[in-house]
Amino acid sequence: MNISVTLFLSGHPRTFKFQGRMGWAMAQLAEAGAHGITTIERPAPRLSAYIHSLRKCGVPIETENEPHEGAYSGTHARYRLSCDAQVTVLGKGGAQ
Repeated sequence: MNISVTLFLSGHPRTFKFQGRMGWAMAQLAEAGAHGITTIERPAPRLSAYIHSLRKCGVPIETENEPHEGAYSGTHARYRLSCDAQVTVLGKGGAQ
């Protein structure tokens, strides 16, 4: 997925272009809004790596640890954008 995303950071819009799985992850974060995303709700291999890469690019993402039950109870991360975002899909193809 190829996307262009404009982040509204303290009144200073900043535009990025992402492709492949980073584009997918960014689009998922923007679509989820304040609810955020987890690997439990939106399974994806290496989601935390995509979040890390997006942060290195300057995308402000918050992490909240949440408990979960079941045979392998513990905690998982919920990721949320810390600003408003506007995403434009440029194409469905791209590097993975």
